[in-house]
Amino acid sequence: MRSDAWHLTEDIDDFLGRAGDFLRSRPALHNTPLTVIEKWQTRPGAFTPGTVLFGRLESEGEIQAIFYRPPTRRLTLTSLSPERADALAAKLSCTGHTFAGVTADHDTATAFAEAWQRHTGATSTLRVRMSLYRLGMLIPPEPYPEGRGRVVGEQDHEHLMRWCRELAADLRETVTVDAASWERTRFAEKTYTFWETSEGTPVSMAGVNPMVAGMVRVDPVYTPAHLRGRGYAAAVTAEVSRAALTAGAREVVLFTDAGNNTSNTLYQRLGYRRVTDWASYDFAYGAPEAS
Repeated sequence: MRSDAWHLTEDIDDFLGRAGDFLRSRPALHNTPLTVIEKWQTRPGAFTPGTVLFGRLESEGEIQAIFYRPPTRRLTLTSLSPERADALAAKLSCTGHTFAGVTADHDTATAFAEAWQRHTGATSTLRVRMSLYRLGMLIPPEPYPEGRGRVVGEQDHEHLMRWCRELAADLRETVTVDAASWERTRFAEKTYTFWETSEGTPVSMAGVNPMVAGMVRVDPVYTPAHLRGRGYAAAVTAEVSRAALTAGAREVVLFTDAGNNTSNTLYQRLGYRRVTDWASYDFAYGAPEAS
């Protein structure tokens, strides 16, 4: 009989020493924990010891899955069967941990959300459904818009922050993006490229995470609303995808809103192929009864 055991720790070095090979074994599917934990390890001030809970599932000496819970209390999971999701929910509920939500591949996130409700009474609401894409053969956009790509420099920082604020507003994210908060945002660790017109006016942007385990994630891609529909997003995405391949990336991935047919079609035309669906749920807890 298989013996499964979850091991919890707040020690990032211990966690990576035991689970790092497992994460690197499937870089496309594990792109989020790989990039997040890489940021925590390499960016000063990005990680505060004791604020993140890590877990690894071992079966017969092999790592089968991991999770982490950052200070936002949103649980991120790698793939789990419904039975294992239920076992994890039971364990975490017994240890007194609470979560604001869960993010994982769609089936895993849904199984855990349902199990968490059974064990804690928390209700879950689907926040967003996404699709994970991996680049096959890069196909240049057709037609190709006039202009060129340019790596964003220090002189562009105010412009970059303004576009990141606009993107966050589009996504209904409640974040502050300014000079004081920049290093603490999810936008900070990336390298950005602007697509510029022939006159040198930026019209679109794409960011990429640092390469880890041979994988690069394209995130975010943004074009101001009044400039959309002209091929700029396709051009800048192709530009950063090509640059990632040239730099040695073996996997180039990105997420899309699963319900946005425009972006899903755009990336497929560039050679991206859907890997799986992703989901994020929010949890809500009832108020305790008055005594």
